[in-house]
Amino acid sequence: MRPHGNDGMSMIVQTVARWLKGPILLFGIYIAMYGHVTPGGGFGGGVIIACAFILVALATSEPVGLGLFSGNKDSGLDSVDLLSIHVAAWLVTWIAERSVEQFIATPEHAYFTLLSGGTIPIANIGLGLKVASAVFLVFSVLTALEVLELKTRGTSGAEAES
Repeated sequence: MRPHGNDGMSMIVQTVARWLKGPILLFGIYIAMYGHVTPGGGFGGGVIIACAFILVALATSEPVGLGLFSGNKDSGLDSVDLLSIHVAAWLVTWIAERSVEQFIATPEHAYFTLLSGGTIPIANIGLGLKVASAVFLVFSVLTALEVLELKTRGTSGAEAES
């Protein structure tokens, strides 16, 4: 099914991976945003978001998949996410003058909605993106080490046969 010279898995797997990337990302963002109301939160949402990128990286060829979230983008996103977590904590401390009190007053009819969490959804989104970038970075490093090991075995095996 795969055309000659095309890297990665078959065209069917690549198409399904492209179709599933959006819903998986959306589900990860939902889990991260509603973590204060339902089970989940920043860590669970971040792992789901990373899985969307890992799925595409595994289905497509290595350069295409790893190019989605290259090292420079990953490091920059990791720094921005950490900054957003610190800004959310600073806002809570500065405005509410207590680190655990929320500065957004929630009316009773809005309990168990997205805005009922104060700054928790902001922190969950930052944490989710941080976890996603860290998990994908671990995947990238492990993939690079595997490729390096395979290349080393290939050259040492060819030299031993000569």
